[in-house]
Amino acid sequence: MVPYALYPVPAFLSSTALATPSLSPLTLLFLTSGTFLCSAAANTLNMLYEPDTDSKMTRTRTRPLVRKLLTTRAAVLFAIGCGLAGSAALYLGVNPTVAFLGALNIALYAGAYTPLKRISAVNTWVGAVVGGIPPLMGWAAAAGESATADGSWRELLFASDGSSAGGWLFAAILFAWQFPHFMPLSWGIRDEYKAAGLRMLCWVNPARNARVALRYSLVFVPLCVGLCAVGVTEWSFAATSLPVNAWLISEAVKFWRLEGHGGSARGLFWASVWHLPVVMVLALAQKKGMWGRVWRSVTGEPHEDDEEDDDGEWEVVDGEGEL
Repeated sequence: MVPYALYPVPAFLSSTALATPSLSPLTLLFLTSGTFLCSAAANTLNMLYEPDTDSKMTRTRTRPLVRKLLTTRAAVLFAIGCGLAGSAALYLGVNPTVAFLGALNIALYAGAYTPLKRISAVNTWVGAVVGGIPPLMGWAAAAGESATADGSWRELLFASDGSSAGGWLFAAILFAWQFPHFMPLSWGIRDEYKAAGLRMLCWVNPARNARVALRYSLVFVPLCVGLCAVGVTEWSFAATSLPVNAWLISEAVKFWRLEGHGGSARGLFWASVWHLPVVMVLALAQKKGMWGRVWRSVTGEPHEDDEEDDDGEWEVVDGEGEL
């Protein structure tokens, strides 16, 4: 997960052994598998809740419960098993804070987002919160490995030194991305959503649907600058992410002006599909201080901090400390 890899652990790629731990592949394995299982549990509960509406929509009518490939009992057991296994993997292999966030996402997706789809278009915002939590989980997982205090949820999510700001910025990016991605996607099948009785802005209020997509497309520029400002990425990221952000905004403007017609929905949808991975790859490639660490690792060149430590080391000679 990108936020896990981008957490600024001082010893990452260091050429010397330091006291601060680097990120652990084993922790990453528990994080990804636990998150996957929690996601499987949430999606299974979603399908258990709405097989009738799923049968009325092209994109969901081939789901296992709709086609009677699984019994309701089997699906319930699968959801419970995945939920328990996923939460346990996150608790035992990562930390309790990440496990809580994983369980919370199951509850939000299955207990709030899914039933809200029949009641109010606010469901999209709740779904966006669900999408924004996994990057926060990745950040909290990495923070837990380098925690200097008790590793509580306060330290991992609300650190007094501001080090948790990067995690919240990544959560905001994923939250905002849901709208330029889902709004044009839903617009293309708005009649099916209406027939299924699911209250989406694409048919409840098409003009607002387009405005919301544009509004959230605009926030990516300041969010990317924010990652630079808090020291997650180099300042070059603000410039290199600008073209792909501008592309998304231009497609969102077309979608807003034409309200989805004239191919504008398709254009924004595909722009969103490419936008997120490109931004994440750019952030990874420009992680703060990464290339300097790589260079020192390859060349063996000492870091300035290492030189200062060497100058101030105590040497023990015949039991006496000498500078």
